[in-house]
Amino acid sequence: MKGYVYGGAAMLLLVVSMIACMSIGSAGLSFLDVWGILWHQLPWAKGEGGWSDGEIAIVTQVRLSRVCLAVLVGACLALSGTGFQGVLRNPLADPYTLGVASGSSVGAAFIILFGMQYAIGLWTIPLVAFGTGIVTLLAVIWLSRYDGRMGIETLILSGVVIQAFLGAFVSLMVSLSEGVVNQILFWIMGSLAMRSWDHLYMVIPFLAAGLPVLLYYGGALNLFALGERHAAHLGVRTERTKLIVLITSTLLTAAAVSVSGVIGFVGLVVPHLIRLAVGPDYRLITPLAAIGGGIFMLWADTLARTLLSPRELPLGVVTALIGAPFFAYLLYRRKKREGGGEL
Repeated sequence: MKGYVYGGAAMLLLVVSMIACMSIGSAGLSFLDVWGILWHQLPWAKGEGGWSDGEIAIVTQVRLSRVCLAVLVGACLALSGTGFQGVLRNPLADPYTLGVASGSSVGAAFIILFGMQYAIGLWTIPLVAFGTGIVTLLAVIWLSRYDGRMGIETLILSGVVIQAFLGAFVSLMVSLSEGVVNQILFWIMGSLAMRSWDHLYMVIPFLAAGLPVLLYYGGALNLFALGERHAAHLGVRTERTKLIVLITSTLLTAAAVSVSGVIGFVGLVVPHLIRLAVGPDYRLITPLAAIGGGIFMLWADTLARTLLSPRELPLGVVTALIGAPFFAYLLYRRKKREGGGEL
């Protein structure tokens, strides 16, 4: 019963947020104009609304697609963070722990550096970034496996090593670039500007496949909190569970990063907030994190495109400005609650 209450409240907040963010922008369209345009796009709506083709395009092709994409990207990153924190039993783990962000950044920076951004159309950078992100995951798993097992400490260290190595390559390409340095940096800092419905369609399959998998393993993640040995005694196939959850979480991260660039703190802060609200049960945390991630990203993107309008801030900068102080506050509260001991 508690899950239905929390889920209903979260969905209501998401719908309200989408309505509000759709109505906010620099184009000078009122709330009634925006929703009047959307209403007239429905098959059964009749009559002319009196809006120009440009105004209709702003609402249907720019704002609506961007709002939906923000929700999907936020859901992917928050779900991924939930999976990583559950498997690694580390509340500081985030979607980029295994170096996927650096891997995707290498692919995107390489394509931009050599002017091949549109070699196969709008899909070029997302596909390459996704591919290099997956290759990074495989490298991390290969480095961390020993005697058929993946140790948590070894896995994290492998991710740190790969992330540092690939981060150096990204820095090298930035230093070599001249005319496109701003494009590379803007992608690395994250943005949903100039995205279309095509980018939305790339994320949907991964979210649709990843959410049920992480929901299924929610009970196993609860047992992981007791330690791998106890979880194994209680019937959890620990190595298989770790591999499936980590691969699923990384695929969600790679899908999100490939269309939005690197956006931090969503997968770190949102699961913490949900955990504070509903407790440590991953069967509740997982679906609520998906909704909460969408809400967080939606408002962060709205701030990014309106705060200094007509200029647009990088989305990763906004999420960091919101997320970093809030996460510091959470850590302070935890330290104070534990009597000033170590975190």
